[in-house]
Amino acid sequence: MYFLVFAVICSVLVSVLLKLAQRRQLDVSQMVTWNYLVAAAMTGLVLRPPMASLHSSQAPWAALLALAVILPAIFLVLGRAVAVAGIVRSDVAQRLSLLLSLLAAFAFFGQTATPWKLAGLGLGLVAMLAISVRPRGPEVDAAPAGWRWLLGVWVGFAAVDILLKKVALSGTPSMAALLVCFSLAFLLMLALQLWRHARRRSRLAWRNLGAGALLGLLNGGNILFYVHAHQALPDSPATVFAGMNIGVVVLGALVGVFGFGERTSRWNRCGLALAVLAIGLIARG
Repeated sequence: MYFLVFAVICSVLVSVLLKLAQRRQLDVSQMVTWNYLVAAAMTGLVLRPPMASLHSSQAPWAALLALAVILPAIFLVLGRAVAVAGIVRSDVAQRLSLLLSLLAAFAFFGQTATPWKLAGLGLGLVAMLAISVRPRGPEVDAAPAGWRWLLGVWVGFAAVDILLKKVALSGTPSMAALLVCFSLAFLLMLALQLWRHARRRSRLAWRNLGAGALLGLLNGGNILFYVHAHQALPDSPATVFAGMNIGVVVLGALVGVFGFGERTSRWNRCGLALAVLAIGLIARG
């Protein structure tokens, strides 16, 4: 169970680091670039995924290339969402992306729509609406609206999950797919950073590299601990799934409110409670 706890902590710390990046005037785009180098190295060296399936003519390269573009893009959207909407609401939006993934599973992947899953889906949609309500207060009112970024997080992470399902249906091991996507994402982002540096849009800096390496350790750690949690509890995938998602929602809320003094409205708090219940119902189904 401690693997699951570590996975939850790493996931929330990713949001914390993105929140601190704005205060420290770090370049999030550069951080995301180096994050993928470290995450790819951790995935390759620790998990050693089998890569033979990628040599096949049936390898889903279109989906892998799409993931290589969407993964860093959604990371940048998450960074902006955390900055303007806060850790609490961003983590909930990220975890409730499973609602759109579930709809896609019903529509395109032949998954059975059980009453429990449908109940969780309905509650989750209400929860997403509740957390998007902007809390009131002088500081909050002066900040830009964050619902667009929350919507981007919600849709973006769902798109990643749907593409990973498509890759899995092709027979490609998920960890091998992630290693390829992380490596391609790093190369694409590195090209972008070199272009920005050459055009003097943003100078490459060691401090961004260091922060990006830490982001990669947390991002890679989240994946590795989550995989180990499934391996340690092979007969309880629903427990791992629910524990991960509920754990991130609850811990993210505690860190956001007590660590960063984020304001939450009554609607937001109701949304948090409904999100936890929705995830539990989906896992139960």
